[in-house]
Amino acid sequence: MARPSRAVRIAMWSGPRNISTAMLRAFENRADCFVWDEPFYAHYLDETGRDHAMAAEIIAAYETDWRAVAARAIGPVPEDKTIFYQKHMTHHLLPHMGLDWLDSLKHGFLIRNPARVLPSYIDKRANVTLADLGLPQQQRLFETVRQRTGRIPPVLDADDVLADPKAMLGALCRALGIKFNPTMLSWPAGRRNSDGLWAAHWYGAVERSTHFMAPSQAGQPMPDHLKDILAAALPYYQALRPYRLTRNLA
Repeated sequence: MARPSRAVRIAMWSGPRNISTAMLRAFENRADCFVWDEPFYAHYLDETGRDHAMAAEIIAAYETDWRAVAARAIGPVPEDKTIFYQKHMTHHLLPHMGLDWLDSLKHGFLIRNPARVLPSYIDKRANVTLADLGLPQQQRLFETVRQRTGRIPPVLDADDVLADPKAMLGALCRALGIKFNPTMLSWPAGRRNSDGLWAAHWYGAVERSTHFMAPSQAGQPMPDHLKDILAAALPYYQALRPYRLTRNLA
């Protein structure tokens, strides 16, 4: 498929409750960028039958053929923009889905300590498994991209972004080969037309936000019933953390 050489297509791979929507806001606030919110979500729900909020509505409203979604991901950038930022959840990339389309994208990986992710996740969905967090899938995909490209893709720790947004977004932009734009540091509050239907359930906090907020040092308490999942999740986070971008790369 022919693609304009000037366009930069970015796939940012994350798990849930990981400032991924705030990152979407940051990129959407650039005049040169078109964003896409979790394009494989409908296929994931249709294929797995997972009991997510609004699942039937999401399946009915969005493309469920993963091949069609992948073709759009590497196709023409909408609205003649030069950057196409795609927010992807790693657990939405299911084992039966082909990977050749990945070669036409630049990839980034957004990680976060699962000790922060889990308490936030259960506020929105009480039942959670390790697979729901997307961490094993994220590490596998990181290694896949690394092997296919021969390069280490940029890794961004969410808490580093919250602590110093300008430095970390600058480091990310440099790693992706695009110019940092200070408009990425703030955005108007409210819902976006680019948000998926699931925004009504998941995006309350980011809809009230206007910028990245420094994380609480205390964090949220970890319920006892999540401690086994936390213990299983931590090694995947710790495996990617050494590759994270640092402020001195900004």
